[in-house]
Amino acid sequence: MSDRSTAVLRQAVPPFRRLVPPVLLGIAAGLSSVALLAASAWLIVRAAEQPPVLYLSLGVVGVRAFALSRAVFRYLERLAGHDAAFQQLAAIRAGVFERLLPIAPDGLAATRRGDLLARFVGDVDELQSVSLRIVQPVASASVVMVAAVAGLAWLAPASALAAAGCLVAGIIVAIVAQQVIAVRADPHIAPLRGELQAAVVEHVQALDVLVAFDAAATGRARIRRLGKRLERATRRRASAVGITTAAMSAVGGFAAAASMWAAEPQLAGGRIDAPTFAVLCLVPLAIAEVSSALPIAVGFLRTAQSSAERVADAVPDIVPDGVPIPPSAPAESPRGTGAPALHLRGVRARWPRVAGADDPHTGVSRVDEMSLAPSDLGPLDLDVEPGERVLVEGTSGSGKTTLAHVLVRFLEYDGSYRLDGAEVCDLDPMEVRRIVGLVEQRPWLFDEDIRQNLLFARDTASDAELVAMLARVGLADWVAERGGLGAPVGERGALVSGGQAQRIALARAMLADFPVLVLDEPTASVDPDRADALLRDLLTAAGSDRSVVLISHTGAPRELIDRAISVKPAAASPVRHSDA
Repeated sequence: MSDRSTAVLRQAVPPFRRLVPPVLLGIAAGLSSVALLAASAWLIVRAAEQPPVLYLSLGVVGVRAFALSRAVFRYLERLAGHDAAFQQLAAIRAGVFERLLPIAPDGLAATRRGDLLARFVGDVDELQSVSLRIVQPVASASVVMVAAVAGLAWLAPASALAAAGCLVAGIIVAIVAQQVIAVRADPHIAPLRGELQAAVVEHVQALDVLVAFDAAATGRARIRRLGKRLERATRRRASAVGITTAAMSAVGGFAAAASMWAAEPQLAGGRIDAPTFAVLCLVPLAIAEVSSALPIAVGFLRTAQSSAERVADAVPDIVPDGVPIPPSAPAESPRGTGAPALHLRGVRARWPRVAGADDPHTGVSRVDEMSLAPSDLGPLDLDVEPGERVLVEGTSGSGKTTLAHVLVRFLEYDGSYRLDGAEVCDLDPMEVRRIVGLVEQRPWLFDEDIRQNLLFARDTASDAELVAMLARVGLADWVAERGGLGAPVGERGALVSGGQAQRIALARAMLADFPVLVLDEPTASVDPDRADALLRDLLTAAGSDRSVVLISHTGAPRELIDRAISVKPAAASPVRHSDA
């Protein structure tokens, strides 16, 4: 395992102050189970001797007390253990998210969204086993075994030695059996689960295209194949756990027989009585039940290690080339009361290159998704003065979207890019994104209502402010017809048109109060007849106090903009400037 995977496993273990209570409660529950069987065996045999009832009172009270305490301690152990484990899972998820932030979104362009979701949810959930099924049970079972064997030794050393020998040998055999059965399945369950979830997400997202080209059956067949492979691996692990549990039950029987065989001479010699002999015969069964957690923990350890590796690898250890790295000592932000001036000189940029590969666990081929990424940019000179509207034109593949991502510091650049005289690479990328906002060609709308999609930009805004902002972008009547701010927009805006999605995204950007707005192909999803009207509404709504960089391959009415530049592919000649 790598150092990062080991660190993830360590993080899954609760701190000492949270780990001790469930371990102690587990020890109490295990000792109660052993004591319950011991008290029951003693009471049954002693009652068969028909002594006065007074002599049985202690046994009756013990059986009741241990039966209740076992249930209470087990409940409290589960409650405390899960509380501690879930807090660790929350910390691990927050850590993964924090590691994702510096490289998102462009550093994750080649990441399969379904697989990333499986790592973020399923694999992190699997790490609860580190605490609940490995550390706590092993610690508790070890203490209970030692204490119970010591109790047997106090009654009959020979019986304790025989029972302990059977238990140790049985645990070793169970671990070896589980290793043989599940060693090829456990490490593959987490990767197969990720592949299956990625395939399902990709199939659902592209379902309309697959149906249109009659290719949906192929996608479903691939999902079924992955599902069967995951099912086989899961069944193999379940079989290993079942066989291990059955083996430990058999071990308990052998340990009981060995203890009885060792204690029989003492009973015949009168050194122990019949109730004590019953205790020596039955207590090994309870010890075997408690010790069954040890071989089962070994199997869960393999699965947890596989999940830890996937969680550690969810974010690249090295930031991909082309993704900006925050400076160790960021310069002071140039943000003032108005829009800053943008000056780009000789700016070049390229998208991160992350090649696909065959998954070593599943054998599923991954295409090089970066071959479909937007084109590189450069060299480019661009000036945007405060309050200006600048149109960036160019054919498809000329790097316009790359420029948009450079402006908001999703991509690294070569050359000079200044905000009010401050070099952007010296600033914190998050601070740049508070100044320069991006409205993408396909804006992301959450599967929530209109209100929540707007509050995402400013959570303190009132309903009146939201309605006023929607009115500025021309959506007031439409929202009223839909029933108000509570109207849903559907998954990724499925219930709104392309133009409405652009208007909602612009309203959200203005709520965030970006001094500079970058509009990337805002009319791409709008009919040509309505494109000019949408552009006019968007630029008017942006206001005169905000700078706007409009990126479009279809151009814009010249009366709406101040200047225009034309971008050509990176291998072509430098760009040319023109006045509007």
